[in-house]
Amino acid sequence: MIDADLAVLYGVTTKRFNEQVKRNIDRFPPDFMFRLTKNEMANLRSQFATSSLKDYGGRRYLPYVFTEYGAIMVANIINSRHAIEMSILVVRAFIRLRNILATHMELAQKISDLERQFKDKTLEHAMHINKIYKILDALMMPLPEPKKERIGFDTSKTRK
Repeated sequence: MIDADLAVLYGVTTKRFNEQVKRNIDRFPPDFMFRLTKNEMANLRSQFATSSLKDYGGRRYLPYVFTEYGAIMVANIINSRHAIEMSILVVRAFIRLRNILATHMELAQKISDLERQFKDKTLEHAMHINKIYKILDALMMPLPEPKKERIGFDTSKTRK
């Protein structure tokens, strides 16, 4: 989440929010928080179709972006009644989200297993079908004409 969005969630201004983060910067390793690049910010602005206000929408600095861990860590540094209430909600939301994702991962694994089983069975069935076609091809080949023996008395054998 972007710093401005988290600031709104915690009921503080973006400036105050970023001040608190900078005072506690040791709590935010790179996998908790990072700063957007100019290109990323331009891409983000174009995706949200924001007006082209000076540089970054009136901001002097590029925004910080917080991962799930960073958003939870912010709850420990913002000290207001509203921030405490929101931190509880944020933690619950992320735990619920994690549970939903875990359920989806289990479902994805089951689907993957079914696809693999289907593929294996399909290959097995294809082999059997090919055998059936070969047998049918052999059965449909015309049989050679059997040698017809003459019926009756053969005079060529008795004249010698």
